[in-house]
Amino acid sequence: MEHVLDFRNVDKGSIASVGGKNASLGEMIKAGIRVPPGFAVTTQSYLSYITESGIKDNIFAILAEMNPEEVDSVNAASEKIQELMKQVEIPQDIKGAIEQAYDRLCRECETEAAPVAVRSSATAEDLPTASFAGQQDTYLWIEGKDNVLEKVRDCWASLFTPRAISYRVKNNFPHEKVLISVGVQRMANSKAAGVMFTLNPTDGDRSKVVIEGSWGLGETVVSGTVTPDKFVIDKVIMEISERTISRKHIQCIYNPDGGGTIDTDVREDLQTKCCLEDQEIRELVRMAKKIEDHYGRPMDIEWAIDKDIPFPQNIFIVQARPETVWSQKKREPKIGEKSGYQLLMEQAMKRIKIP
Repeated sequence: MEHVLDFRNVDKGSIASVGGKNASLGEMIKAGIRVPPGFAVTTQSYLSYITESGIKDNIFAILAEMNPEEVDSVNAASEKIQELMKQVEIPQDIKGAIEQAYDRLCRECETEAAPVAVRSSATAEDLPTASFAGQQDTYLWIEGKDNVLEKVRDCWASLFTPRAISYRVKNNFPHEKVLISVGVQRMANSKAAGVMFTLNPTDGDRSKVVIEGSWGLGETVVSGTVTPDKFVIDKVIMEISERTISRKHIQCIYNPDGGGTIDTDVREDLQTKCCLEDQEIRELVRMAKKIEDHYGRPMDIEWAIDKDIPFPQNIFIVQARPETVWSQKKREPKIGEKSGYQLLMEQAMKRIKIP
């Protein structure tokens, strides 16, 4: 039984062992996409944790007594389960495997205590038909073995937040069939970060890539704390057809005083400055197209640009999942009876000058 797996050793066939998010990271690495290194604490480790400690039956007994229609009942069940889990020590063999994997990652990153993101990766996440992403916890800029172990346990417990419990009930996912893995991934020291879609999320146009970004780590964009800069790019001719620069007043950055991250004010001269250079936009689009081609479907992608590494090696993909809104709708020609391919070719031909 493997307690941890390097991202380089997992792929889309590993969802049962490492969850959707971690499986996708491994899949992208194998496809040649730049992904920060890391490892997954397997679902089997989680199962061993709740089984060997004797709390598994207690967890499902609490859920069985809960009334899913009553908010107070769901909240009370969640609180009981999470307290139960956080009081139980991680078994020694699992603890040792996590510590060894973190030591290897530190050596690879040439540092004694590599800053990492510790992210939950449930087996019901990132499905083409449902977006379970964000139901469990993520912790950024965690340093040191003890802190990593603590956050792994917190991620396991977050499988039973009120939101996660309710979401599973609503989507008819049995609690006992949803397992959780945890990804431990080197942090990119982001000068800018954000999301991108390999279609236009406004109208479903698959000929476009839409990028949204802001200063610092990507949490401000994902959470909606800031209005990000927005770029709409044509996939064929790589032309930026729309460019909207917003006032970005808040950024999420490393907290040098207490570790972890903090939200802080953006310098006045940067608030209305574009967070991306054109060459960075084109590289992001190139990577987005490669990811979409690999998966064969529109994708929702999170990216980061590391300020300590030269271009283009500094552009990383930190997550990718299937887009779940427009992808569920029947595809129809956008103009008359023309196909998407015909429209793309017309756009491309407009750029060709015949003497």
